[in-house]
Amino acid sequence: MFWYHSTTKHSYNSVRTNPNRISWEDQPSTYKNYPDSYEKRKLDLDKAEDNFLYHIAGLTAKKSYPSGEYYLRINPSAGALYPNELYFQARGVEGIDDGVYHYEVSSSSLTLLQAITQEDGLEPYLGYRTAMKGYLFLVSAVYYRSSWKYKNRALRYCLLDGGHLLGSIEASALLKPNAVQMVYNIDREKLNRMFGFEGREWMLSGCSMAVPMQEQEVVPIEFSLPYVDGSRTFEPNPLIEQAYNETIQLEACKREMKAPKFTYNSTKLKETIFTRRSQRGFEEGAITKGQFNYIMEAIHQPILSDCDEDVSVYMVLNRVLDMPLGLYKEGEYIKHGDFARKAGYLSLEQYSLSMQGAVAFFLTSKAKNYQALYQKAGIIGHRLYVASLYLGIGCSGIGAYYDDEVNDFVENDEMVLYALAIGK
Repeated sequence: MFWYHSTTKHSYNSVRTNPNRISWEDQPSTYKNYPDSYEKRKLDLDKAEDNFLYHIAGLTAKKSYPSGEYYLRINPSAGALYPNELYFQARGVEGIDDGVYHYEVSSSSLTLLQAITQEDGLEPYLGYRTAMKGYLFLVSAVYYRSSWKYKNRALRYCLLDGGHLLGSIEASALLKPNAVQMVYNIDREKLNRMFGFEGREWMLSGCSMAVPMQEQEVVPIEFSLPYVDGSRTFEPNPLIEQAYNETIQLEACKREMKAPKFTYNSTKLKETIFTRRSQRGFEEGAITKGQFNYIMEAIHQPILSDCDEDVSVYMVLNRVLDMPLGLYKEGEYIKHGDFARKAGYLSLEQYSLSMQGAVAFFLTSKAKNYQALYQKAGIIGHRLYVASLYLGIGCSGIGAYYDDEVNDFVENDEMVLYALAIGK
């Protein structure tokens, strides 16, 4: 997959010689709505399970501009393009009939796509032999929502945003509380056919918030849904399609069996999840060493997963009280200096973020399972959002950076996956 990553790198020259021209008349919709012939139920936020689902991907606020209305969501997305859709199977969940559902963001509703029985379900497509009581989630990408703006680089954003959606499930599950296991080794090709995606939408991953029902084996459910448009407009991108298809199969995966441990007050966490916003700039405010250590502990907790790939976290400390300026890796001090301006330059010259923020982050990896490692970076990014905002510290994801120059700065040759900044 290095060919795709290399092809989509940014450089100082590339962003100036290849300006990104957007066709506004082709702007895709960010919502997928199934026809009213499907059974739908609006979420009742007074019910615990509905409230949990809403805090994964619900709408939180509306902004009005001359060009139209803009809705904010609980989960962040590059360019607010929201390429990901959320599906899930519920089995034995109070107040929700057993079945396969789509979460309809625009109306905060659940759309029943397929009923299940005691004998069949989605479990085998996620690697389970027995019935699982609880939720099995599936995250997809309607890739043109992102490629409309970001062109060939869009698969990166689809995967990062998919990771953020998995991270949003993990964060909402803490309100219950329940452990969430990421499942990357899913039968993507079969699921894409069953859900009727026709090459315009793709399954990326799943996650399980369920427990096995002993001695209740299930067979894989078979259904064939008709295609439902998720973007209104569409233009195929052969490079992105090739990259997705070449990364469907996972190899030599290692499991992470250790569960994370977080120290959040559930009431405050719920407020944090609902009021999450991406900071558009910082004012050079400092954070404390205690706050920094709290955030580091949160983002370095293990991620339960069937394909846990190594992701390196580099940090440029600009304004952390009682800590020396410089470059750190996994919390270890590796290079002395004031690199604030350098961090701002590397982040595609977004100086108000990486330079004026307290800490800039760069995530890299040399792992092979591209879809899994990129979504893990998104999960780490989401944990950074949640932990920072919980402490009253702003956070912003930065999907654009000068790839090779970041490598030169951190002195590695790994793929650069994500940049983020936190501060006040």
